[in-house]
Amino acid sequence: MRERRYTTGDGLSLYFRDWGEANGRTPLLCLPGLTRNSADFSDLAARHAGRRRVICPDYRGRGRSDYDPDWRRYQPMTYLEDLRHLLAAEGIGRVAVVGTSMGGLLAMGLAAALPGMVAAVVLNDIGPDLAADGLARIIGYIGRDRPQKDWAGAVAELRALLPSLSLRGEDKWLRFARATYREGGDGLLHFDWDVNLARPLAAGGSDLPDLWALFRGLSMPALAVRGGLSDVLDATTFARMGEELPHLLRVIVPGCGHCPALDEPEVVDDLESFLDGVA
Repeated sequence: MRERRYTTGDGLSLYFRDWGEANGRTPLLCLPGLTRNSADFSDLAARHAGRRRVICPDYRGRGRSDYDPDWRRYQPMTYLEDLRHLLAAEGIGRVAVVGTSMGGLLAMGLAAALPGMVAAVVLNDIGPDLAADGLARIIGYIGRDRPQKDWAGAVAELRALLPSLSLRGEDKWLRFARATYREGGDGLLHFDWDVNLARPLAAGGSDLPDLWALFRGLSMPALAVRGGLSDVLDATTFARMGEELPHLLRVIVPGCGHCPALDEPEVVDDLESFLDGVA
């Protein structure tokens, strides 16, 4: 794994993890959720790095990427433009995309904006309809930092905030906490994202296009994963996705909320088989 950076069109320095080597197979682009970062895909990337190149970016305002001085630019169109710059800078003309939550919406946006670039799509716990309760819950916690004194406190806070995650065992919760918090100069642990990224959502300034139209445009191989307890992708929307896109493969992770980690026994074999089928 190589730690690398690139510069956006408006001058920010953004971070990405670069796994594996270009070997003629389609690279894998892993897009995290709204507040998440490249660390979430470490296990998946390690599994595939021997077979293809894997790119895992931190969006602006997350992880090791620069924060944007203007919160109004925390918008899907900005993120898509950043991704376009990343792929152009790396000379990548075709990718398979694994998108978790907001990353799945960006995958659909890439497929619409750059026809022919997206070879396959995995949508992890996201669909064309966003359940209002889940969206309100997310907006409610991401816009305020919750400093913690130590990693035990960080784990306890995350367990309270996200009780339906499928993480099994203290080791996995600690890894999740280390991908969620960063150590600050004050000696406390802080969320590893710019809390201002919630402001466009709270202000209603992140209007989305017709997501069903984007979804129906996914003519390439596609796999959708749903956590059985998800409050973002409900069962009705998940069922309709299968009706609207007949070639869509669908997998449910029982007992899991938003979002599956993609290493659960119920999904990992189907996911690996799907991605191995991408030349």
